[in-house]
This record gives sequence, structure tokens and C-alpha cells, in this order.
Amino acid sequence: MTSATDTAVRYCGRLFTGKEIGRIRQLITSDRKLNRAQLSRIVCDEFNWLRPDGRSKEMSCRVAMLRMERDGLITLPPPQKGTGNGKTRPRLTSISEPQEAVSLPAGALGKLLFRPVNTPDDSKLWNELIERYHYLGYKPLPGAQIRYLVFGNSHLLLAALGFGAAAWTVAPRDRFIGWTAQQRKHNLHLVVNNARFLILPWVTSHNLASRILAGIARQLPHDWQERYNYKPTLLETFVEQKRFRGTCYRAANWTHVGQTQGRGKLDRQNRYSLPVKDIFLYPLDKHFRQTLHCQA
Repeated sequence: MTSATDTAVRYCGRLFTGKEIGRIRQLITSDRKLNRAQLSRIVCDEFNWLRPDGRSKEMSCRVAMLRMERDGLITLPPPQKGTGNGKTRPRLTSISEPQEAVSLPAGALGKLLFRPVNTPDDSKLWNELIERYHYLGYKPLPGAQIRYLVFGNSHLLLAALGFGAAAWTVAPRDRFIGWTAQQRKHNLHLVVNNARFLILPWVTSHNLASRILAGIARQLPHDWQERYNYKPTLLETFVEQKRFRGTCYRAANWTHVGQTQGRGKLDRQNRYSLPVKDIFLYPLDKHFRQTLHCQA
């Protein structure tokens, strides 16, 4: 949530009026048999919350309602699955245990294969790897998203990547793009956030990270087009300064545009310190500014 008043709150890039919040409460209490997925579909239909391709923004709606519940605005029905509330961690199994060490130059790993996560088995593996080895751990990616498993020669698993919805407002990014608030609202879906990037800890390969970033920048627009019927035009990522220097992003020609303020979205008085993160951007189209400025 980025702002709150007596009448409206913003979640996942959409402003919900007090009347709409009340309607969501009414839907929850009027039919106790509705599960969270069914509820999100009804809310999207009633509020006409759609993706650019005309499909319902069900995932964004589910994330928005989880945040509403977190903020005490609604009480959702119990989740039907263990991870349905976004809080339960994946149960770690043998599929994500450390493997034999790999130490090769990036070129010796062969052509990289970026496999979108499309099956329950791949999803379970991705979730476990991120939970076990990524410092941020696992949580569902917001909005439109694609997860990848990255392989080298002989189906050798090397890395895991996750891309999801962009941050609603980031001052250095927005200055770099040069768009207005209305243009951002209209075109934010064309910006995709690299939310997770994990090279497995038993893999040591000089220049592999920058090679992965270069390869995914070529493939992701086509996969996104196939899944969501439009191509993104800009990638963003946030790198925690105290942990990483962003070397691989710089080597892959991502542009450093500034840093976050080190406070939460609702912290207007700088009371709660959060890690400062460097902001990197990568245009997927040389005409990205023209596209992001369009309001047609």
C-alpha cells in the first residue's frame, strides 16, 4: 500500500475506493464458500481490472487483497493450500540439496537454456531453490510474472531467475524514463522487475552472471509476448548495497540510475530504516522512452 486515506488506498498500482473495499468485505461475508481464487476473479470482473491483453489481473488482485488483509481492511477466507497466504515457506526436500561442485569458464558451459517454469515440478524446484539459497527467500512474485530455470551443457542446472511486476513509483527510474504520472499509470506494465537472480552456490563460473543477464534480455520479451500478449520494453532491478556491488549488472550493460531512500512505502517520517538498494535499468527496445510516454 502506498497511500491511505479515509476513502481510498492504493495496492498493486490501483486505487481502491472505500466503497470498493466495502464491496470486497461484502463479497467475503455473503458467500463463505468462496475461496481466494474465486474471490479474485469476481473482484476483477466487478471492478473491470484487466491486463492490457484484456484478461483479468487475478494475480495482482490476490496480492492486493493479501495486502489489504495485512493492513486490517479485510479478512480473507482461509487459504486452501499451504502457500496460499504468501507466508508459509516451501518445504525443503532432496530436490534442492547441494549438488557436485561445478567450476568452469562460462564459455565451457555451452549454450544456455532458459526454461520458463510451466510445470508443477519446475515450480516446486524453483521455489525450493530460492527459499534455500537466495538471501530474500521465497515469496510469490506480484502481478504478471515469469520464472526461469537456467541450464548449461547436459541439462546442468546453473541458476534460477524470477521476473514480476515493476515497483509502482521509483523516483530515479521515473526521472530516467521522463514520464508523467499519467503515463506511468498507463504504461507501468511495460516495465518488468528482475525480482530474483540466483546462481546456485555450488556453481563457480567467471562471467556466468553477466552472460545469463544478456541471454535473458533476449529471450524474456518473446516469452512475455507468448504468455501475456505484449512485450515489455524495460527491465529494472534493485541491488542491496551492503550485500552486492551490482558488478554483473554493470558488466551486462544495465544502467545505474540511483538508489532507494532506505525507508518503507508508508514511512513518511523516516522512522523505519530499510536496506538502501542500487537501482539498475535495462532497455529492451531502443525506442523505450517513446513507448513509455505514449498514452494512446
